[in-house]
Amino acid sequence: MPAGETKSQKFERIAERRVNETLRALRLLGNLSDRRNYSYTDAQVELILGAIEQGHRALKSRFKAGCISGLRGFRFK
Repeated sequence: MPAGETKSQKFERIAERRVNETLRALRLLGNLSDRRNYSYTDAQVELILGAIEQGHRALKSRFKAGCISGLRGFRFK
């Protein structure tokens, strides 16, 4: 933490970077939708979207309740 930085300033600094990283990752994931370059099934798409939705729900509950729950990584199998 830089000298004189408050907890609120630290939160904003780190949150801004992490949100931008997350948005970039979502854009990159969206690139997979190009059927000229990739082949995928509706079931695979549902697995991906389900994992993202589960992560989103877990994130919301952590901010609402302040609880710490571990998010698992994603794998097709």
